[in-house]
Amino acid sequence: MRIEPHLAKRDANFQPLSPVEFLIRAADVHPDRTAVAWNDRRWTYRQFSAMAERLRARLAALGIGPGDVVSVISPNRPEMLAAHYAVPALGAVLNAINLRLDAAMVAYILGHAESRVLITDPGSLGMARAAAVQAGVDVLPLVDAVEGALPPLDLLSADESDPPLQITGIEDEWQPLCLNYTSGTTGRPKGVVYTHRGAYLNALGNVLALGFNRGSVYLWTLPMFHCNGWCHTWAVTAAGATHVCLERPDPPLIFQAMERHGITHFACAPVVLYMLLNHPDRPVRPMEPRVLVGTGGAAPTSALIEQLDAVGIDIIHLYGLTESYGPLTLCALPEDLEGAPADLRAGYLARQGSRHVTASDVSVVDDGGADVAADGATLGEIRLRGNTVMAGYYRDAAATEAVFAGGWLRTGDLAVRDPDGAVAIRDRSKDIIISGGENISSIEIESALHQHPAVLMAAVVATPHPKWGEVPCAFIELKAGQSVEAHELRAFCRGKLPGFKQPKLFVFRELPRTATGKVQKFVLREEAARLVATD
Repeated sequence: MRIEPHLAKRDANFQPLSPVEFLIRAADVHPDRTAVAWNDRRWTYRQFSAMAERLRARLAALGIGPGDVVSVISPNRPEMLAAHYAVPALGAVLNAINLRLDAAMVAYILGHAESRVLITDPGSLGMARAAAVQAGVDVLPLVDAVEGALPPLDLLSADESDPPLQITGIEDEWQPLCLNYTSGTTGRPKGVVYTHRGAYLNALGNVLALGFNRGSVYLWTLPMFHCNGWCHTWAVTAAGATHVCLERPDPPLIFQAMERHGITHFACAPVVLYMLLNHPDRPVRPMEPRVLVGTGGAAPTSALIEQLDAVGIDIIHLYGLTESYGPLTLCALPEDLEGAPADLRAGYLARQGSRHVTASDVSVVDDGGADVAADGATLGEIRLRGNTVMAGYYRDAAATEAVFAGGWLRTGDLAVRDPDGAVAIRDRSKDIIISGGENISSIEIESALHQHPAVLMAAVVATPHPKWGEVPCAFIELKAGQSVEAHELRAFCRGKLPGFKQPKLFVFRELPRTATGKVQKFVLREEAARLVATD
């Protein structure tokens, strides 16, 4: 076909993709539908659009424009949600910061991001001010006035008479939309750059993967600062559904919100699910309607699935990285397994599954870059390529080139591909235990330990061994009121694992976690390095 000038893109047939458009449309198409609920308050989509516009206009008055970084530190409040639309509507870049970081780390992020202003909620104000002073950044507080800060900002009083959100600074869908910092467990955190295009596509992929629709009610248990809530900050709005904001993922608050609002969906790390199931406020009968939870990290066990069944929660297993806008693969239970025994369902759901509709390529390759056999046994590294992969690391060209070496994003996750094409992670490359020349998956051992009725969470890392080089060391967090001895767990593992895979040391302690509930294995590796197994 000839390339003819009159077929070039033009304003009539091309507009940059941006998730900000989801709110523009929602306020126009269903303005009176409930958009946001928080405690006893509700806002329609018309009011929510006005809330976002109030923030956009205030930032514009401060001189914020395209390319400027606006940092926000807040729990899952309505204002945090509004910032996901107001900041990028200016063409500015949203930097949502982990609210559990200390002032020194927040100051580092503010400085590295070259942030223009830090928006903060009342509960984070003290820490935010300390960090902002170190970084030389102005603080814009929500609601509460503070001496020395910019005048406070009240978004919650926005009403239907206020103007709706307008877009003033989006000219290219490859413009930076967000700047998200990694956990920094192996050094300084890296700044992951998201584009308008990538967030738009991943949000729509999540709508389809999780089945969001206009009747969905999504509970915000997952922090919005974590991969922008896995892009659900935009996905729920795209579906015309309702956001239910929750400032803390406490089991009583979660159960109350589920009953009050008729929650249909939520997302969280596995640790939150264990918290729910081991809390005395858990429902005594299955909730109606049933609730779908998206989770990633530790594979769901048969015991977890059985307990979730008992309270009316179905599970979908997701996989992704900060560098991939959150989830890009999913493993959902097929219809023919819906009534199957829990162990069969757990075996199926333990896998990371297949890419969702807007994630382009997910491969599992050997050291030479060739696809591994789909035999469920051959180990390779997961590599990603597509429209929902980050633009790169901000102000770190070397790290960007390294992670994209070979034309793919290298994840460092080791997996197999099953005959049906599904991906199943065996471990992080740094978490594989090499004992006497044998590769041992820490995830496999953890999955076995999670089946013990006294174990709440298990994390397995390597510890030095004089003969084998290294052997598995299991850190165990017990359920409240439960007790078990190391020799009992050894006997339990003998029935489930080959001898060389069985932990040689057991350490009982509360597991260190990140703000998103992931176990900080680097802390445990340091502790295990001081322990030497001799048996």
